[in-house]
Amino acid sequence: MTQTPSTPMTTTAEDEAVRICKELIRIDTSNYGDGTGPGERAAAEYVMGLLQEVGLDPQLTESDPGRASVVVRTEGRDPGRGGLVLHGHLDVVPAEAADWSVDPFAAEERDGMIWGRGAVDMKDMDAMLIATLRQLARSGEKPPRDIVWAFFADEEAGGDKGAGHVVAQHPEWFEGCTEAISEVGGFSVTLPDAATGAPTRAYLLQTAEKGIAWLRLHARGRAGHGSVPNEENSIVRLAEAIARIDAHPWPRTYIASVRELFDGVAQIVGSTWSEDNLEELLGRLGGARRFVEGTLRDTANFSMLTSGYKHNVIPQKASASLDCRFLPGHEEELLATIRELAGEHVEVEIVHKDVALEAPSSGELVESMKRTLLKEDPGAHVLPYCLSGGTDNKHLSRLGITGYGFAPLRLPDDLDFVGMFHGVDERVPVDSIRFGTRVLGQLVADC
Repeated sequence: MTQTPSTPMTTTAEDEAVRICKELIRIDTSNYGDGTGPGERAAAEYVMGLLQEVGLDPQLTESDPGRASVVVRTEGRDPGRGGLVLHGHLDVVPAEAADWSVDPFAAEERDGMIWGRGAVDMKDMDAMLIATLRQLARSGEKPPRDIVWAFFADEEAGGDKGAGHVVAQHPEWFEGCTEAISEVGGFSVTLPDAATGAPTRAYLLQTAEKGIAWLRLHARGRAGHGSVPNEENSIVRLAEAIARIDAHPWPRTYIASVRELFDGVAQIVGSTWSEDNLEELLGRLGGARRFVEGTLRDTANFSMLTSGYKHNVIPQKASASLDCRFLPGHEEELLATIRELAGEHVEVEIVHKDVALEAPSSGELVESMKRTLLKEDPGAHVLPYCLSGGTDNKHLSRLGITGYGFAPLRLPDDLDFVGMFHGVDERVPVDSIRFGTRVLGQLVADC
């Protein structure tokens, strides 16, 4: 049985997006990556109710009990054109309530912002998509081409239980689709205009994303009593491998989207850049700098450690989790480097691996995204960039679908937007949701 909204319907898509965002945040869909979380079923049923209420016939599918995704297709005026997939994910990373200044699942509105886990990653975009779709259904109008609207489970753990499952089990739902739009693009940064000196906004359109290699390092040694010298201590062997990998100087590589971004920023601010002198240009990007810096090279960051069971017992095995992200074309090189640095006593296990993506920075869809943004924010700029993380576009790419990141948000100059992703006190401006809903509505009519 599907859930129905708990508050009265409002009339505008912007109002609905704000309300839906809050209600989605209040449904805890924390994804711990090990199957122990609440799952996405309750959120999927809520979405089903919203879509059925306006006469749509969405499909719900589960990979495992509680791991639910929702997909619905709307017909376009030209069935001969390649279809477009607009998609989001319903799960969120966990939140430690004690670390927050508000309840992370209360969706409190304060200082013009909605606070809560998922506010930017990515229940805001889910809400904007749902509100846009509801408005489209009520109007009875057809967009230029078929659109598949998808709300996936499990993105925060790699998507195998969500987009990966749907793509593998129901590829027919995406028949004829050629392009896709999802998260972590279309947000604004503020730059000083070279001509006037006045602040101007540039929106970062995601045209590439790094690949993922989640690895587990297992060091093996000789178990023994804690009072006896041991030259085969698994913890020491693991620590030495960690130190070698952490100290490795990954070389910089400038892929096309990164070069285009730097060229665009330099033109706006009236500056130049070179591979040997990036500091000034990076400093212009504000909070987005961290996302961009993550795309200049492959990366390898340790995130978890496991070893031992008693203070006076030297364990036979010690393990560490390693989050690697690689640029397009670097997958094999990165894995070979990690294995070499790990050394002979450390096994490298691949827990999850997925492709890096690159999409054209021009074309009809890109021009449509630019037009709709600039209609709402005349005088702004739109620049391509590479995402240091990953999205469910990786799974759709297996069907030959080219993916972009475009969750349009006009942001305040002083908001550390990048810090909101997986961060404490995650929040999104209400005005940004309203802005994004207007842009997406125009995009659906224009694309």
